[in-house]
Amino acid sequence: MKLDRKEILKALETISIAGEGKNMVESGAVANVITFGDEVVVDLVLHTPAMHIKKRAEDDIKKTIHELVSPEAKVKVNTKVEVADKPEIKGKAIPGIKNIIAVASGKGGVGKSTTTANLAVSLARMGFSVGVLDADIYGPSMPIMFDVENEKPISIEVDGKSKMKPIESYEIKILSIGFFTSPSQAVIWRGPMAAKALNQMIFDADWGELDFLLIDLPPGTGDIHLSIMQSLPITGAVVVSTPQAVALADAKKGVAMFLSEAINVPVLGIIENMAYFTPEELPKNKYYIFGQEGAKNLATDLNVPFLGEVPIVQSIREAGDYGRPAAMQEGSVIESVFQEITRNVVQQTVARNESLPATEAIKITTMAGCSAVKK
Repeated sequence: MKLDRKEILKALETISIAGEGKNMVESGAVANVITFGDEVVVDLVLHTPAMHIKKRAEDDIKKTIHELVSPEAKVKVNTKVEVADKPEIKGKAIPGIKNIIAVASGKGGVGKSTTTANLAVSLARMGFSVGVLDADIYGPSMPIMFDVENEKPISIEVDGKSKMKPIESYEIKILSIGFFTSPSQAVIWRGPMAAKALNQMIFDADWGELDFLLIDLPPGTGDIHLSIMQSLPITGAVVVSTPQAVALADAKKGVAMFLSEAINVPVLGIIENMAYFTPEELPKNKYYIFGQEGAKNLATDLNVPFLGEVPIVQSIREAGDYGRPAAMQEGSVIESVFQEITRNVVQQTVARNESLPATEAIKITTMAGCSAVKK
């Protein structure tokens, strides 16, 4: 028995691969068909690495040849997977923005957003042009902290393109998902939707000329963090932690994420928040409610800079709730605390830019960046 190559190709035209509209011959998935008497070899090229699609295609080829050509045919399928390169739409720098600083924490509730807001106003008071991107999609707080929760960004035309105009407060440009949802509305989105919303706020906004764009990241080391670092070349990261062991364990993971081989973002340093409590009537007393110098010691252990400590002061919380960051309180202890921390952040940024090349936006494959996977 001799098999006919044309008859086999005609039979394969009745099969399509899952997810593709055309049959496997028309789509080019069948690269070649070779016959040797009662033997046939089909070279198959797939554009998806999914094992179930590969097995289904191979089974369909064998079954179809047996049914439409010859039940005695000896069929062999050689499958090659070629995943097409996706067009690179991420990883673009934003023209006009000199430094992009990610403010992160491994654990929630350590005061990361409060620290970001106070860093922003301190930078602005030093004469820098500053923007804040509230990337905490599920718990945006910047609109409250800057007293602009009822504001809505407007659309403007820039170079023939429609752009979002960030909300301005205290000379700081701000964008947050909180501007687009009602205060009582929960954002119930999967990762891809959240990432798309962030990309729009990053690239479809008219940020103008900025010395610093601070990105207030959500707690943890998850999907939003990867999306941000895929989208933008981050200059460096600042990690916020409280002194207690539970927070330090998570802060350590946060630092490890940025320094990992897959991410490779310089860590500018660690800030210790809620470092101690000093009663107003006993200004010389310090009570270390959450432990003493935990974040400072962690910075030493991880060989990253320690940027400073922020005490527990009631006015910091009150100022955040009233929409006027505490670092704006002239002549106060809090103003001087955040001035020192901000100077350290600027100093570390300058040193980083002088000694290291510009950070590249990361390209994450299916498994890269997963700590459970060994390369």
